[in-house]
Amino acid sequence: MEITVCGLADVALLDRYMGSPGVPSFHARRFARQQAGECTYLVAWLDGRPVGHTEMRWLGCAAPDVTVDCPEIGGLGVWPEELRSRGIGTALIRAAEDLARERGLTTVGIGVGVENPRAAALYARLGYRPLVDYVDRYSYQDHDGTTRECVEPCTFLVKELVSGR
Repeated sequence: MEITVCGLADVALLDRYMGSPGVPSFHARRFARQQAGECTYLVAWLDGRPVGHTEMRWLGCAAPDVTVDCPEIGGLGVWPEELRSRGIGTALIRAAEDLARERGLTTVGIGVGVENPRAAALYARLGYRPLVDYVDRYSYQDHDGTTRECVEPCTFLVKELVSGR
């Protein structure tokens, strides 16, 4: 497995292999944020195919209840499902943490939906601790042009980074 920073040519492959709700695509929106300097979009590759992704959001969590000043690892995904629990998510999180260390940052955060205990267990194993509960609110335009509003109760977790891992 290899983890790289997303390039323009990768967006179409991500759409093809990992789905993409909305117009423009989920992956295209992340790539645009990366081009604007707001994030770094990481992609995990296996046998030349994208199998995971995450976004290191340098601006931090946008939820008003999350007041800690640190970048946020967001939108972690591994696909297809049968590849989960094989270290891909862990590798993506560690790569994002390494990016923060390279910038001299000492704290990283990650949000997790309260109805996602599997992800919460992974983050706890990696040293993330609960900081604050919040509600994540976002919207996107579906393929048919309908705007979808999403509301998800979450917990924001933080990890103090140390040199190396």
